Amino acid sequence: MEFRKSCIALCTLLLAMTMQAQAQKWFNNVKLSGFALLQYQYSGQANAKANSFNVRMGRLSLDGRFMKDWYWKTQIQFNGNTATLGASPRVVDLFAEWQRYECFRVKFGQFKNPFSFENPIHPITQGFQGYSQVVSKLVGFSDRSGMQASNGRDIGLQVQGDFLKNAAGRNLLHYQVGVFNGQGINVKDVDQQKNIIGAVWVMPIEGMRIGVSGWRGSYARKGTWTDEAGVKQSGVRSLPQRRYAFSVDYVKDDWTVRSEYIHSTGFGFAKPLESTKDANATDCNLSTLGDKAQGVYALVIAPIIKEKLHAKVRYDMYQPSKGAERQRTQYDAGLDYAFNKNILVSGIYSYVHDRSLEKPNYSMIDVQLQFKF
Repeated sequence: MEFRKSCIALCTLLLAMTMQAQAQKWFNNVKLSGFALLQYQYSGQANAKANSFNVRMGRLSLDGRFMKDWYWKTQIQFNGNTATLGASPRVVDLFAEWQRYECFRVKFGQFKNPFSFENPIHPITQGFQGYSQVVSKLVGFSDRSGMQASNGRDIGLQVQGDFLKNAAGRNLLHYQVGVFNGQGINVKDVDQQKNIIGAVWVMPIEGMRIGVSGWRGSYARKGTWTDEAGVKQSGVRSLPQRRYAFSVDYVKDDWTVRSEYIHSTGFGFAKPLESTKDANATDCNLSTLGDKAQGVYALVIAPIIKEKLHAKVRYDMYQPSKGAERQRTQYDAGLDYAFNKNILVSGIYSYVHDRSLEKPNYSMIDVQLQFKF
């Protein structure tokens, strides 16, 4: 009941802000939008079989422009069927961006890390039941470092731009680089060391991008741990994180082809952070996964009926540690159907081979109703 009251109060506040903003001459194009993902999922994993209806997520967003050159956005996420309902709702985006020059834009606040092609793609248009394993684990969703679920975002300052136009007026080069806390969303810096994350890509033909991303920084906690000699330590423990990605995609005429390889060097904490008030927040012991991880995915989304019905396949592999002993490979195939531009239903069948399990092979089915306004 309290959650429902909070949602109603939040919607009322956002609508009031919209009307007030529209009344101010120095604000314009203020827009309230949102989306929701409703899910049924079946898993045939041995000793962990499950099937359930879920509220995967819902978001409300308010964005607009002010003083001609500035764009701003705030976005709040609601989750259902979670172990820590107190984490929902939460702020996922809150930033302003100066956009006077196409080749040099400055963004400040909380927003997507400028790493990989898939990370900034909308959850609906990315095409599958969720982001690829390697993006989820190495770009700040359910990150292997142990940080809280951050939807691929952090708090910081970024510059980006497009330039080098061809004869047709299309830009051939894009860059983006930022300085971030390295602690994920809604958390202050802990070790006073910032993450440097950036990407550059070329666009040789219309619809195609070929790029590389880099990530150098750390993730830290303040607490206690037992070192390799068995001695108990306390203080701030900072874990260096070094990551790079190679990416390519082609999006044109309702076709999508995308592939990325991502590699990570850096230890993670044994237990993921779920709340700053629980014991995990000060548990600085290391995960047994070691300091190496990598993964790759490749996907194709093809129109059967243009902008209406699509077939899709994806190869999705992730190695959470050095070597292939714990490798998890997922093969996805499915269809989606758009009733209109705002309502879409998607069904995916997945065959999973997880080498970390005694019985590594099992199937999954995921069906989602996705709508936006």
